Order: sequence, then structure tokens, then C-alpha cells
Amino acid sequence: MSVTAAAGFAAAGVTAGLKKSGGLDLAIVQNLGPLTSCATVFTANRCQANPVIWSQQVMKDGVVSAIVLNSGGANCYTGTIGFQTTHATAEAVATGLGISAGDVLVCSTGLIGEQLNLDLVTAGVVDAALALKTDAASTPDAALLAARAIMTTDTTPKQSVYVAPAGWTVGGMAKGAGMLAPGLATMLVVITTDARLSSAQLDAALRQATRVTFDRLDSDGCMSTNDTVSLLASGASGIEADEAEFTAALVALCQDLTLQLQADAEGSAHDVAIEVRNAASEPDAVTVARAVSRSALFKTAIYGNDPNWGRVLAAVGTTDAAFDPYGIDVAINGVQVCTAGEPDQPRELVDLTPRAVSVVIDLHEGDETATVWTNDLTHEYVEENSAYSS
Repeated sequence: MSVTAAAGFAAAGVTAGLKKSGGLDLAIVQNLGPLTSCATVFTANRCQANPVIWSQQVMKDGVVSAIVLNSGGANCYTGTIGFQTTHATAEAVATGLGISAGDVLVCSTGLIGEQLNLDLVTAGVVDAALALKTDAASTPDAALLAARAIMTTDTTPKQSVYVAPAGWTVGGMAKGAGMLAPGLATMLVVITTDARLSSAQLDAALRQATRVTFDRLDSDGCMSTNDTVSLLASGASGIEADEAEFTAALVALCQDLTLQLQADAEGSAHDVAIEVRNAASEPDAVTVARAVSRSALFKTAIYGNDPNWGRVLAAVGTTDAAFDPYGIDVAINGVQVCTAGEPDQPRELVDLTPRAVSVVIDLHEGDETATVWTNDLTHEYVEENSAYSS
């Protein structure tokens, strides 16, 4: 159970025929109210898909009644026809659910530069809208179908739920296995809550959560054109959540989804957590960790079970963070391989056969810490992306 765990939401996932595989490829999540508050964070990529352009306009008043998502095509760089397809998709949802098209977010994922078949999308929307009108639409099974419908190269759906002691609930689903790099958001994510919160309150909580979770997932350094993370509130619990408590719960849920996305990164054999300690500032810590996460040399070394800490220091040195190049410590999976820029314990003591890998970098410049999550670079990643076609 994920997006239907919170009261006041229904979901559907159907096969519209957009995927060559014939699998589920279109989902709708509907907010049944009484509130229709929403906050959304979009990709920072300047090359944005038509659904992002449309949804940015929808979000101007912070009111959203439904989100429609399709896999099987990104609808990006598809010109005027592509934008018309997005508009028509929102109109079809509005007609099927009896709501305003201006309150419908549209999300797409898949291959860039290919037109979506509007007839197939519209037929899929009709089927999904009919499914939403049944009692089954608020069940865990409906949520799972929706989570599966947004998958592309994902091998498994990603879902998470948090039930607060106060009585409100947060649930979420996500997709993403490649092009996972930060830009205010990563991948497609839909989060729902039945707490009573305004759009402004949701926005503050969502931006805090994405900053320390999704924004810190850097799988392959490639930022999507379609990234969208949305948070909807129905208020159906009747409970006004404490903002600090809600934010903490949202961070925890987003962290869970982040790690699920990391674990399913295309072709990966290791999940790598890069923690930078004692930086002069949090941005410095993030910059250093991100530089290491994007080093192909470092990532291939991890794939080969080679604790080559020299590649870590070489990546740190490309940043403008404050540090003494000869005052850095590095530990890999608990083994202190470098102290003050010099060899410490033998690298042969590092065991990289487990999937989980911890890299700790101490800059000795302050008291700020940040972690970036990444993965190794494998033959399978290259093979999958050289042949990828949604």
C-alpha cells in the first residue's frame, strides 16, 4: 500500500498499449478531498518535457485534483503536437472524473523525441477513470497497479507508508532506475497524505525533504527532462498535522523511497553511501560527496571490488570546497585507508564483496556533514543504456 494508504485517495493502473512490452503503462491518482492542496518540485533541467511545462502552470494556484502518469514515452522534444497531447490528456482525465483540466498534473516517462499515441493515451485514461469509480480504487492492490504502471527500466515498484501516532498518514510511490541525478527532484514520485495542510505548508515540507533525500541521490550524473515529485493533501483525516512532525515523517518516507531507487539503479552491483564529515559548510560537504559519486574511475573501482582510495582524493580535489589537500582522511567499509593524505591501514583489509559500501571522507574544516547515495558503474549499465528503447 502506498498512495492509497492515506484516506481520501484512489488510484488506478492500466495497460494503454504505450509500452512495447504490453505491460501496465498509465496510472491516475485522484484526490477525493475535502482538501485539494498540492506542492510539486520539478526538474531543474532547462530542457523540459511537455508534461513539466503543463504541470508548472497547473501548480500556480496550488490546487490539484488528480495526477495522470504514463510510461512508454517521455513526450519531450515533441513540439506543438506533444504539448497538445499533454493538454488533451488532462482534458480526458477531467472529463472522466468530473474535474477541471486545470487541476490535473501530467507526468510522462520513457524515450525522448517520440510522439505519444494520443488515441491510446485517451483510451487508457477512460479505463483508468472507470477503475477509479470502483470500491477497489482505494485498496493496496490499486496502489500497486499504479506503482507498476509508471515503471520503465525499473525491476520493481517502489512504495512506502508512514502512519503518524497522531492519526494521519503519508504514502508514496516512485519510479526511477536511470538518469538519477539531482535537480530539485529526481524521477517521478507521487506522495499523498490525509493530514490537513495548506499548499504552502506542503511546499515548505516537500522542499526540505527533497533537499536531503532525492537531491542527494546521484546514480549516474544524468538529470532527466521529466523529473517531478508531487505531494497531495486530502485532509480526510480531519487532523491538522504539526508541521515539524509532518516534515520529519516526510523526510523519512522520502529517504525510504530514495534508498529503494538506489537499490534498483540500472545494472548496479553495489549501493554506495558517500559521507563527508567536518566540512566548512553543508554545500561543501555535498559538493565533495557528489564529485566522488560522479567519478567514473571511482565507480568502476567499486564494481571491481578495488578499494582505490586515491580515486576518492582525486575527485575531492576537483571541487572548490575548503580543505587542506594533505589533511583529508578516508575510510572505506570501516577501514581507515588514508589519514592526513597518507596511507594508513592496508587497502587489502577492505571487503567490497557485500552490496553495501560506505565511504567516509573527513575534511577537518568545520562541523557540517552530508551524505550522497550512488552506485557502481557496471557492464550491465552500459549494455542496458546502449540498447534502451521504451
